[in-house]
Amino acid sequence: MQHHGGTARPSRGIAPGRRLALLLCLVGALGTSLAACGKKNAYAPPPPPEVGVSQPVARKVVPFMESTGSAVAYNAVDLQARVQGFVQAINFQDGEQVSAGQSLFVIEPAPYAAKFQQAQAALASAQAQFVQSDAEYNRQAALGTRDFSSRSTIDQARATRDSNKANVSNQEAVLTQAGITLGYTQVKAPFAGIVTAHLVSLGDLVGVTGPTKLASVVQLDPIYVTFNLSEQDVQQIRTMMRKAGVAPGNLGQIKVEVGLMAEDGYPHSGVLDYAAPEVDPSTGTLLVRAVLQNPDRTLLPGYFVRLRIPAEPLAYQALLVPDAALGTNQAGRYLLVVNSDNVVEQRTVVTGQLDGGLRVVSGQLKPDDKVVISGISHAIPGEKVVAKPVPMPGT
Repeated sequence: MQHHGGTARPSRGIAPGRRLALLLCLVGALGTSLAACGKKNAYAPPPPPEVGVSQPVARKVVPFMESTGSAVAYNAVDLQARVQGFVQAINFQDGEQVSAGQSLFVIEPAPYAAKFQQAQAALASAQAQFVQSDAEYNRQAALGTRDFSSRSTIDQARATRDSNKANVSNQEAVLTQAGITLGYTQVKAPFAGIVTAHLVSLGDLVGVTGPTKLASVVQLDPIYVTFNLSEQDVQQIRTMMRKAGVAPGNLGQIKVEVGLMAEDGYPHSGVLDYAAPEVDPSTGTLLVRAVLQNPDRTLLPGYFVRLRIPAEPLAYQALLVPDAALGTNQAGRYLLVVNSDNVVEQRTVVTGQLDGGLRVVSGQLKPDDKVVISGISHAIPGEKVVAKPVPMPGT
């Protein structure tokens, strides 16, 4: 084994000094990177949500009493066949508007026309007999004054005359009855209205065992609305009438507003028409009826309706908001209001009637409050918001 002389070579690798410098650079770069990452992930709170606000509407409203009822036909009648015979004519289209006195059905008039003519002839005969007997009595009475006729002959002539006179009256009644029966062969509309579908056909025999229903006529304009009021409501209305100077019998001066379940507000108006004279002891309510004009037939018999009646004769100042702005919790109804610091507050309110699409409210609300109208889901009591003025719905 040979040993080479000279100085030993250093090992291949990084010099210790250079290695230290590289390590310091790596530590510095890592610190810079970590510092940069920490700065990038810092939490930034989101801006306050934006909500639409508006001041409540302040105006005078009339207090109303609200109830529910149903529409009832002003007039409704079943057309009946009051004589026996075959149906000869049907003079209408099912469901059409008919006028009062219009002939709707014709029931075999010939037999009844013949009986009417017989009654006319019998009356003429009775009248002729009366004229002859009256002349005979006058002649006998004149002869009796000169003693040319006996008293018994005069009495007999008088009896014959009076009997014939009574027969005339009887035949007149028979003729009247025959005319009435003949009139029954023309079944007419007793009033203007809508006629229903006919229940018999041409050629049907009707009136055999009794009156036969042929169709119905219903009057829709005007139309009734009936409803029930409690004893308390009745007393409130009477108090209102006294304040307004309305006599108890003048119900027609009290206005009633009506709306269907699918309609907004109360677009139909009328007046009170009738109030029952006594309270139903089984329900403790009083039946009341209103009458409304119904030219477009919007209201039909049987419809379930909403209605309201003035509870006071004078209007009062109130604050109104849309129903959509109201919330409900265990304490009742509330509104969300943005204060001067743009913080949402919850205000408890008491709701009243609807008026022009807005709800009357009272309680913890002032005319200059900023009520949250839109973006309600973003308005949290105690949190800040950005309040943006928006127009009040319905104004």
